[in-house]
Amino acid sequence: MPDMPHPFTPQDALIAVMIAVSASDENIRTAELVTIEAIVNHLPVFADYDPDRIRNVSQAVFDLFGVEDGLDALFGLVRENLPEKLWETAYALACDVAAADGRLLESELRLLEEIRYELDIDRLHAAAIERGARARHMVL
Repeated sequence: MPDMPHPFTPQDALIAVMIAVSASDENIRTAELVTIEAIVNHLPVFADYDPDRIRNVSQAVFDLFGVEDGLDALFGLVRENLPEKLWETAYALACDVAAADGRLLESELRLLEEIRYELDIDRLHAAAIERGARARHMVL
């Protein structure tokens, strides 16, 4: 990890998954960044997280996206550093970020599919998580 002052933490892994989904379409939208910020500010899993680390984690994700097999390396980091009990949490946060701007692009859908596969998210559980994200991000 470039410029990481401490080892990759479980929270860093969650941030990395959210940043990856946001960057998957090569256009990080304000709604997605606001969603990530709100998640970090409000969820208990981030209670003791230093938000200044987000920049370094984001840069690490961007660096990995720029190299061959970078996505595989990213998933390796996530699986190594995120307890399995939080894999569904990672998928839920990814779904929330993907839904934040009100549309799901093909690149985001492909990455969500890859996250489901890499984190061994059961299809039925994934559907429930996706439905919850859709319900939270509905507009009038």
